[in-house]
Amino acid sequence: MRNHRVMGIGWAVAVCLALFAAFPPAAATGAEKLTYRLKWLFNTSVVGDLYADVRKEFAAAGLDVTVKPGGPERDAIKELELGQAQFGVASADQVIRAMAKGSPVVVIAQLFQINPLQWIYRRADPPITRLEDLRGRTIGITYGGNDETIMRTILAKAGLTEQDVRLFSVRYDYTPFYQKKVDIWPVYRNTQGIFIGQKMMDGGEPVQFFIPSDYGIQFVANSVVTSRQMAEERPETVRQFLTALLKGWEEALDPAKSSLVVEMLQEFDKDTPRKQLAEQLEITRRLVKPQSGVAIGVIDRDAWIQTEKIMYDQKQIVKPVHVETVLMPGFAF
Repeated sequence: MRNHRVMGIGWAVAVCLALFAAFPPAAATGAEKLTYRLKWLFNTSVVGDLYADVRKEFAAAGLDVTVKPGGPERDAIKELELGQAQFGVASADQVIRAMAKGSPVVVIAQLFQINPLQWIYRRADPPITRLEDLRGRTIGITYGGNDETIMRTILAKAGLTEQDVRLFSVRYDYTPFYQKKVDIWPVYRNTQGIFIGQKMMDGGEPVQFFIPSDYGIQFVANSVVTSRQMAEERPETVRQFLTALLKGWEEALDPAKSSLVVEMLQEFDKDTPRKQLAEQLEITRRLVKPQSGVAIGVIDRDAWIQTEKIMYDQKQIVKPVHVETVLMPGFAF
């Protein structure tokens, strides 16, 4: 009788083990629920994030990731602090301001190697080949925005003052640029820059772009962030998430997959024509991966340090925060 009982228990254990193998619990499959808050809406600027989700790169890594759009009312770093998200996208100035307030945010990847914030101007105008060529121009800036920060840094480097140029407060209405009231206008190169450029071209006025990084002005844009606690206590989860995410970016920006990626983008951005989406994708590729031999996600330490110096010089932070201490490239490379 005892032997039968032992055999029965052994059989039951065997069945349980078989069921466990066939239908493992969520933890065993690694289906950990995570939230990833983007900086902006679903468009070409977040193409790699969308691709990683749609193509189930996160699921393949054993993660259950909810990708949420950003916007002007969203703050990924604040959501990290409140435990409402485990990962997010933030620009360097957001990270540095948060650090100044004591936030435990850390940076695990840098998505854009070249800041998409640039200035558009007519090709018929005198070319800007030196920073000093800005003298006498009417320059559009968004007061309080990053473009103001960048432009004031450029003017200082060129030895120019506000008396040497005219600063014009811009909004989302591009009419002053179309009417030639403003010579150079701030745009995001991979979105506004394309449709404004096309409109100008259709009117017989080709354009070109003034790119601050060409003149040594580095102001880091979108990067992937998490909390220090997440990075230190759950490093494998961070590594799995980032590996899946960067794989999504690499594949989304693969020229061979352009048609497939544009089709995906159309599902999220139905108001933008397919041709324009394709152009946005190509420009985004150049901004995220300007050199073919450089992996997506590389953190440019010097650019981060320069960004902090720019903000400190312009009194946007009262003392240095030593941003290099929160850069954690080891999760990806």
